[in-house]
Amino acid sequence: MDNNINNDNTQIHSSKGGWKSAIFIICKLFLLSFLSISLWVVEMAERFAYYGIAANLMMYLTKELDQPLATAATNVNTWNGVSSLALLIGAFFADSYLGRFNTTLASSCLFLMGLIMLTISTSSKIPPNIHTPLFFSALYVTAVGEGGHKPCVQTFAADQFDENTPEEKTAKSSFFNWWYLGIVVGATTAVLVVTYVQDNISWTIGFGIPTIAVGLALIVFMVGHSTYREARPVGSPFTSMAQVVVAAIQKRRVSETNNIEGPWYGDDVVSGLKANKLVRTQQF
Repeated sequence: MDNNINNDNTQIHSSKGGWKSAIFIICKLFLLSFLSISLWVVEMAERFAYYGIAANLMMYLTKELDQPLATAATNVNTWNGVSSLALLIGAFFADSYLGRFNTTLASSCLFLMGLIMLTISTSSKIPPNIHTPLFFSALYVTAVGEGGHKPCVQTFAADQFDENTPEEKTAKSSFFNWWYLGIVVGATTAVLVVTYVQDNISWTIGFGIPTIAVGLALIVFMVGHSTYREARPVGSPFTSMAQVVVAAIQKRRVSETNNIEGPWYGDDVVSGLKANKLVRTQQF
């Protein structure tokens, strides 16, 4: 009797598991690894390029453009301010209209275009009357590109992991450890290597290195396009706010006593139970 049970169990277990089952797990983990690497690379390259500009920008303005220290400081602060304000605009359009992938892609292309312009503007073949306008135009193109990229790519990376799946939840935690390591490595390498090249070899080569890095990272990012999970944009929050104001104005004379059922507070009936979404209030 015991032998029959053991034989039956052996037959059942032998028909499951093994490589034919493990291969699906391996493929899934490989896909997660690829997604992690592609997004990690594009973020590290972007940080590398950003600090490749910011770390030595003051030196370029004072040494190459002969700007006074106060003027150079003002220009650096203005550029940083535009980059910071652009983050709000980029995040708004990503969540409301374009989606995180489209915003990341568009802003990365814009950032790359600014880096190309920046590299060209430092070339000795550029006429002096075009040099300065082209340099500052390129600088602010990179600022706008930075604004669309920075608030989206990290949340887009988080979208790739399912919190309800144990292995993906674990992978997500590990991924963000590597994520911040990539940011530190990118920024540190830019400060140590790119600034040295700019000061001692060539400004064109110094700006060209981050340009190449971002271009390669953008290619890696695009290769994984068909495998990304993309959250749908939810629309503008200002639209919902405006609808509430309009509804409140239109129904300002509505009396609860004139309606037997009373006003609606967003109540739902689920499984016979009434759940209030909004708390009753005497205002509006």
